[in-house]
Amino acid sequence: MEKILENASVIRVQNFLAKAGITSQIVALSDSARTAAEAAEALGIEVGQVASSIVFKLPNETPLLVITSGRHRVDTKLVASALGVEKLHRADADFVRDASGFAIGGVSPVGWINPPGVILIDEALNDYEVVWAAAGHPHSVYSTTYAQLIDCTGAKPMVVGE
Repeated sequence: MEKILENASVIRVQNFLAKAGITSQIVALSDSARTAAEAAEALGIEVGQVASSIVFKLPNETPLLVITSGRHRVDTKLVASALGVEKLHRADADFVRDASGFAIGGVSPVGWINPPGVILIDEALNDYEVVWAAAGHPHSVYSTTYAQLIDCTGAKPMVVGE
């Protein structure tokens, strides 16, 4: 568990949070938090409280980060339409790592090595007083709020799925 908190990506997230004035402690989980369901089970919370960071590739090859509630999937047609693009493209593991510096399953909404051009946040996360996000490793998370996520990422709130 100690090694997880010493991981370079986790330290990058912790440093970002500290600079942003967010006092949340990163928690190392014994079980994986690769999916919203796994994270919710490990934390004993509702799956909707998990703020999943989903990366897509826009038609211009730049990353799109969608911070979504774990209670539903991103509606790619809805999001593409809202952004005025034909479609969202899947981002493979290399694209995600090159853009964010994180491996899939541990992508944090903060601490990216190359911040995404567009960041959206699911309005459904505002239904919860506390939400949990990945902290740079598949076994690490941190607690935050909807408002803090908007403040520290510049994310644009919208309905991203059902």
